[in-house]
Amino acid sequence: MGLLMVPVGAGVGYAVDVPTPPAASSPAVSDEFPQLSPAVARQLDDAVRKVMGEAKVPGVQVALSAPGKGEYVRAFGVADKATGAPMTDSLNMRIGSETKTFTVTALLKLVDDGKIGLGDPIGKYVDGVPNGDRITLRELAGMRSGLFNYSADEGFFKALTSDPDRPFTPQELLAFSFKHPVLFEPNAQFSYCNTNLILLGLVVEKISGQTLADYITEEVIEPAGLKHTLFPTAAEFPKPHAQGYTDQTASGKTEDAADWNPSWGWAAGAMISDLTDLRQWAKVLATGELLTPATQAERLDVVQALPGTGYGLGIFNVQGWIGHNGSLPGYQSLVVYDAQSKATLVVLLNTDISAEGEEPSTLFGQAITKIVTPQHVYTLPAQPVTGDH
Repeated sequence: MGLLMVPVGAGVGYAVDVPTPPAASSPAVSDEFPQLSPAVARQLDDAVRKVMGEAKVPGVQVALSAPGKGEYVRAFGVADKATGAPMTDSLNMRIGSETKTFTVTALLKLVDDGKIGLGDPIGKYVDGVPNGDRITLRELAGMRSGLFNYSADEGFFKALTSDPDRPFTPQELLAFSFKHPVLFEPNAQFSYCNTNLILLGLVVEKISGQTLADYITEEVIEPAGLKHTLFPTAAEFPKPHAQGYTDQTASGKTEDAADWNPSWGWAAGAMISDLTDLRQWAKVLATGELLTPATQAERLDVVQALPGTGYGLGIFNVQGWIGHNGSLPGYQSLVVYDAQSKATLVVLLNTDISAEGEEPSTLFGQAITKIVTPQHVYTLPAQPVTGDH
């Protein structure tokens, strides 16, 4: 889901009653995942190029693979519109809300270590949270807290876009949320909310005694075998990287956001990675390699968030594709794993500009899965955004 006020993904006020049937399983048994032959690769090439053209995406990286079926790894378009430098499959990218999967994994490792419980109220760890005595860590990770999404606050948007280089502290981000009334009672509904992840990041720091960046690096990134994934502490963006293009600007005009300080996303969206690492992470995340089976089962226990889409603890199940997407100014990501075929799909692109109300990452995911898993296509429905925007 996105971090800013995009038509799909900010989800400030979108609500679904929790008792709706879970979407935990694939809706139907798919045909066998196809061999990724030259003929199928041509189909995929055509599908990706069609989305690029229709959604006006400057550049995109795609990796698709499944055991025994080969792999499809491609880069299309440009990484830098000013120089015309091509997009390649080895460039670093900002990954937006894919960060949430790392933050929640860090939290769940503390659960496995017996240091916290998912049923603990957030007020046990952070003071001043509305309903903090009743909102649990599980409800924060599952987007069921009822707290207002700070990134939908008018003042936040003005503060970010008027000075994209400024650093934000977690406490500043929470202040944008806490001045608003809660949206609903804890666990009453689903509402995608970045505020929840800022709070979970503070819990990880308090209990681990480390910065969130250090804990995620030592307990998640390194054990997962990731070599080019980092949690930046300022605006650093290792080269080589793609430039990123956004219209989430003070002027409303498209600008290059590559060097914006991502501290405003922090535990919800600040991280950087590359295609190779995210292919590895998709499997680690979905199969629970870093967690106990019991904790992974809790993570994957989803409630319906959108039609055909379940949300567990910091993770989506979209028609059987398990993982997360991400959006922040200039970049989008999609990192998912199909448990049925053990297929991995990663899409990274250098714009977050929506295409007729749809996130481009969703359009790529849909076009690709229509070809390889037609019985369960990745489609993250558009959702209304309410609140101050």
